[in-house]
Amino acid sequence: MASIPTKDEILAWISENPTRTNKRDIGKAFGIKGAARIDLKRLLKELAEDGHLEKHRKTYRDPESLPPVSVLQVIEPNADGDLFARPLEWEGEGAEPSVLLILKASEPALGAGDRILARLTQVKDEDHAYEGRLIRRIGTNPKRLLGVFRKHAEGGRILPIDKGADREWRVGSDAINGAKDGELVEAEQAGPKDRMGLPKARIVARLGNPSAPKAVSLIAIHQHGIPDDFPDEAIAEADGMKPADLKAREDLTEMPLITIDPSDARDHDDACFAHADDDPKNEGGHVVWVAIADVAHYIRSGSALDQEARKRGNSTYFPDRVVPMLPDRLSGDLCSLHEGVPRACLAVRMQINTAGEKIGHKFVRGLMKSLASLHYEEVQDAIDGRPNDRTAPLLDCVLKPLYAAYAALKKAREARQPLDLDLPERKIILNDDGRVTSVAFRDRLDAHKLIEEFMVLANVAAAETLVAKKQPLLYRVHEEPNPEKLDALRETAQSAGLTLAKGQVLKTAHLNRLLHAAAGTDYSEQINIATLRSMTQAYYAPQNFGHFGLALQSYAHFTSPIRRYADLIVHRALVSAHKWGDDGLSHQEVENLEETGMHISDTERRSMIAERDTSDRYLAAFLSDRIGAELTGRISGIQRFGAFVKLDETGADGLIPVRSLGSEFFHFDADSQTLQGSDTGLTLGLGLRVTVRLAEAVPVTGGLMLELLNVDGKAIKRGPTSRRRGGPVRRKATKAASKKRKVTRKR
Repeated sequence: MASIPTKDEILAWISENPTRTNKRDIGKAFGIKGAARIDLKRLLKELAEDGHLEKHRKTYRDPESLPPVSVLQVIEPNADGDLFARPLEWEGEGAEPSVLLILKASEPALGAGDRILARLTQVKDEDHAYEGRLIRRIGTNPKRLLGVFRKHAEGGRILPIDKGADREWRVGSDAINGAKDGELVEAEQAGPKDRMGLPKARIVARLGNPSAPKAVSLIAIHQHGIPDDFPDEAIAEADGMKPADLKAREDLTEMPLITIDPSDARDHDDACFAHADDDPKNEGGHVVWVAIADVAHYIRSGSALDQEARKRGNSTYFPDRVVPMLPDRLSGDLCSLHEGVPRACLAVRMQINTAGEKIGHKFVRGLMKSLASLHYEEVQDAIDGRPNDRTAPLLDCVLKPLYAAYAALKKAREARQPLDLDLPERKIILNDDGRVTSVAFRDRLDAHKLIEEFMVLANVAAAETLVAKKQPLLYRVHEEPNPEKLDALRETAQSAGLTLAKGQVLKTAHLNRLLHAAAGTDYSEQINIATLRSMTQAYYAPQNFGHFGLALQSYAHFTSPIRRYADLIVHRALVSAHKWGDDGLSHQEVENLEETGMHISDTERRSMIAERDTSDRYLAAFLSDRIGAELTGRISGIQRFGAFVKLDETGADGLIPVRSLGSEFFHFDADSQTLQGSDTGLTLGLGLRVTVRLAEAVPVTGGLMLELLNVDGKAIKRGPTSRRRGGPVRRKATKAASKKRKVTRKR
């Protein structure tokens, strides 16, 4: 029989194996069997009572760990010159862990006593337990700018690309950071004006050619006027905040709530848990808990943080960066539901019956502690029989009950018939240099759909509660399509041999029948895109006009307050409705709800356009070295001047100009959405499979020009290369007209 391990040996093993912490794993590791398990159980109990371990359900975990984003204080470097820091929010009973700082050459020098916000990675080393990457120095908020560097003998100058910028910035020879003349650079203010009256700058990032991929998102940020630096007052407010405590909150820290997000997510604003309902009146039903970060606790109405969050309206996501609505101290730390860290939340307990219908709900203001931060793929793998070390201990007690509740919600969804679009989600993969390495199309897993259904249910509960309590709020409104767009969709359907019935009150079920009829055919993607284009733009308003796409009468955004200002408004409304504190909706906010709704609807559209433009430019840069390559795709749009093709490999959209098809006249039929050649009879219509040659890719504009090679596998017949008698007469261009066209092309 194996000998019973010492307490130190148990603690050391748990530290080295943080994902295998139940009693069975520990016993197996030390070869403990039979009656010896009683002694092991006693040791684990003593360790828990002494505070060395903390029991969560059937597992034991070390409570003394730091959150992924922490406030640190820099200490003196050691004899080797390594720079270390100590955590300022350490709550463990043992010795506070040491953090080794890993700084880039471009980052500012740090000295003993500096307070910083850092992103931490746990490591196993003799002299430190974590490695820290600088986010920024606390108490400082240097102004950032983007511009073109012009080098001269004493350093150089930066010419900002902002249209409103009226002055250059001076860069000393010691602050160039290796930048070359003509490069696009990102810099920060390095001191007061010098004798020449120019502000000083330090180059912190070299972005290379202004048209290079890494510069694309920064240009979009400035081009669309998206605020990307926080005012000093907002930063000071965020830096001065402390984690919320249990005062006046319901203790949810023992509830096994988990977060499920993309694998690269940095902030976690929603967590969930489900179990079978023990109410005899709801036999076979489920209880679903959804907990959301309590952002309203930190951002008070009218504060500097609130004004900046409202100004931004939402976070904006690019392939290489995020422009957050809230500073890092909040979005990545205090408001993020990190694993094993106490966090303030607003939570809703929802009862659903066997048919997936919500039969009751209740909101609470609580303090939670996430049991695990998981990503979609590993959760789905666990359910599909491939659990890993992180998901195996959670499979039976947490994950399977979540999927059981989701199975019931699917029944309610099928009965409700929300719009069932099937559009692939594209993700642009970049390397460290900011260049596109590939374009991946994400699979729609049940894990994604599970979280979506839980969030929809919570959003409905929020809207219904505020309506019942007669509390003003911002609804998420999605009105039904207008008749003109529906007629265009019918024509697209007819061109594909499908039908959308007319003369009846339109419901999402009618559109779903069209989408399902197209599924599996060559026209599936075309019909999905056309249906999406027929929809009206969703918006925020204090008046409730329902949500057509989700087939819901009352709907409000509640589940993403870290990245959407509308959700913060709903949180404040819930605080006011339940009388939870003085951080609810102010009287002024209620009066300005209409204006706020219009403003954040505009910022949402601004972000969507900036994100789309950035993706187009990245894809054009990705394809720019493949000029002349043959690519396959499908015609996705028809206009008088040419046909748009969505390429299979990347999902990028390119244009086949009519002029590239020869000099024959092409008739544009708006009703049938076709272009037909007068001489060859070549007909281009929506959904046709085509092979094209990439003729031009312009990263600066994101434009792709294509040359048509064949349609449905058949080589095309080109019209005559010179004007035929009786054909359309082209007037000889005057000098003025030619000059005008040249200027237009240059622009």
